[in-house]
Amino acid sequence: MEQIMRDFFLFLSKNKSLTKLAKKYGLHFGASRFVAGETVDLAVKKIKDLNEKGLAVTVDYLGEFVDNEKEANEMADNSILAIEAIGKHKLNSQLSLKMTSMGMDISEEVVMKNMRKILDAARRNDVFVTIDMEDYSRCETTIDIFKKLRVDYENVGTVIQAYLFRTEKDIDDLNSLNPNLRLVKGAYKESEEVAFPDKKDVDENYKTIIKMHLLNGNYTAVATHDDAIIEYTKQLVKEYNIPNDQFEFQMLYGIRNERQLELVKEGYKIRVYVPYGTDWYGYFMRRLAERPANVAFVLKGMLKK
Repeated sequence: MEQIMRDFFLFLSKNKSLTKLAKKYGLHFGASRFVAGETVDLAVKKIKDLNEKGLAVTVDYLGEFVDNEKEANEMADNSILAIEAIGKHKLNSQLSLKMTSMGMDISEEVVMKNMRKILDAARRNDVFVTIDMEDYSRCETTIDIFKKLRVDYENVGTVIQAYLFRTEKDIDDLNSLNPNLRLVKGAYKESEEVAFPDKKDVDENYKTIIKMHLLNGNYTAVATHDDAIIEYTKQLVKEYNIPNDQFEFQMLYGIRNERQLELVKEGYKIRVYVPYGTDWYGYFMRRLAERPANVAFVLKGMLKK
């Protein structure tokens, strides 16, 4: 049943008609638990609250599957507004974004132009930018774009997904760049031809790439809510005397808030992924797909209205 629900919500996440309806009617049906609001001002308020609790942030102006240059440019401009807000308010925050929102599906010229504008603004404001990873069909292109940008910018990183067979090779290939990488399990529905179908295999591969990247001496963001992976990472850094300033844990806004604060008290750096904007639907559906408890929470909220 859990897999059926996961597949169902992942299917819904790609429905463009529902995405348009969601933009029109706003953050209803429980989405506000996982999304900070529709404007940068609301996001700034949430980031300040999190910073005061000792939590770092990466903020994301939500959007994906952009298919025209005008909209891609608008997405880039909104990312720059977020960067400038981080600088203005001196927030402990980075920026995350998706290549499809910057025009990757339109042309390399469009996406590179927008990314260079963003990274220039980020450099001026001392903000680090992480390029999110999307589905497998866009993985190679995303990594190629990251490699090209990394030549000119130190303030950029990307994401590597543990459920893909190619992941160990990607870690090896990127090592020469000394990259700052966010390591995740992966949240898209993929073919068994390219991804591990069983959770236990994904978990083992996740541990493998965490160890690889840390022992390569590179900064590692372990993005997980899985206590087993968190404990594995703690033991690993202890065993190999890896300093706390070489890694961090990352979690999603609205999920396991108490656990985030517990890890801060233990002396670990925790970064919370805070999304905002009107294009929240696809992100919200993937959060429902990840954990049945999220679905139960939303249904409970709807019944109260």
